[in-house]
Amino acid sequence: SDKFYRRLCKGRLEPVLKTIRAAYERGIWIEVTTLIIPGENDSEQEIRDIAHVIASVSRDIPWHISRFFPTYKMNNLLPTPVKTLDKARQIGLDEGLRFVYVGNTPEEQNVTYCPKCGQKLIVRSRFELTHINLQNGCCASCHEPLPGVFL
Repeated sequence: SDKFYRRLCKGRLEPVLKTIRAAYERGIWIEVTTLIIPGENDSEQEIRDIAHVIASVSRDIPWHISRFFPTYKMNNLLPTPVKTLDKARQIGLDEGLRFVYVGNTPEEQNVTYCPKCGQKLIVRSRFELTHINLQNGCCASCHEPLPGVFL
């Protein structure tokens, strides 16, 4: 929310949203990451609003939902409960996003599934790819094109 951005980030939300839209309209590959902070931006409504905004630009924009850990000036909070992240992921999927990932957890959900047939296409373990099931940027099983930049 703009209130969150002004208070914690010392900025405004609208320039961030304009940048996301402008980058997408220019064909620039973007992915959005949201740090979920307990008591700050973890309400179901705020999470739904974030997912809705991303989906209104494109359902194919990957959304990374990251777990907060207390440090520096925010060391009085607890880490984000994993169940909150799992709920946020489900909200993102319910809002129509096709690629939603949970991060900063012991069991990161960094698997990309084919939106058409459900096959595992890409499996990541931290910073490494451990499984790729693509052929020329398409699902190897059903040949559905996967949005993204592939080398």
